[in-house]
Amino acid sequence: MAKRVAVILSGCGHKDGSEITEAVSVLLALSECGAEVRMFAPTIGFAVRNPMNAHPTSEVRDVFLESARIARGQISPMNELHARDFDAVALPGGMGAARNLSTWANAGAACVVETETERVLREFFAEEKPIGAVCIAPAVVARVLGNGVTVTLGRDPEVAAEIAKTGATFEPCDVDDFVSDREHRVVTSPAYMFADAQPFQVYTGIRAAMRELVEMA
Repeated sequence: MAKRVAVILSGCGHKDGSEITEAVSVLLALSECGAEVRMFAPTIGFAVRNPMNAHPTSEVRDVFLESARIARGQISPMNELHARDFDAVALPGGMGAARNLSTWANAGAACVVETETERVLREFFAEEKPIGAVCIAPAVVARVLGNGVTVTLGRDPEVAAEIAKTGATFEPCDVDDFVSDREHRVVTSPAYMFADAQPFQVYTGIRAAMRELVEMA
């Protein structure tokens, strides 16, 4: 039977939403594994940022509608996402995870996580169903779960120090690889935490992580 995997999006675009290469890589890899995927996003507003330089603009858009661009319109609001209906959940990266799903971009380890995102992560964790996260999204997982959960966000020592403040453990990892915390059922890959990463390297790491996620499920 195909595994059912929920994918949480945070908009569309690396400066203020889901990083598109990462989101597509997650979807491709899960499809390759034969998983049944359903996409979700919170119905909240966000301040649009210039995709060239990340400067804030005066425009406000809806995370849910922007995420629908990646989902080809096949997306549901986060309040419909419940761990009982799925075998695993995956979060692509992009600054939407650090700005829309949480306030990590401004507050780091002291950030506040968006209400529905926190609920969903706690539900999957409580039901011992695996959680996958890519790029900056593992920081959100670390903030919610803490308690010795092991994640990777690449090799940056400053990021590692901030993750440690959440109670989670940081494990260094290359762009084309992943870290699997089988005890806590958390799978993470650094992707564009390496700014000079090539798309095929990002996909290689995410593909391996998603295969592990589905196998764990």
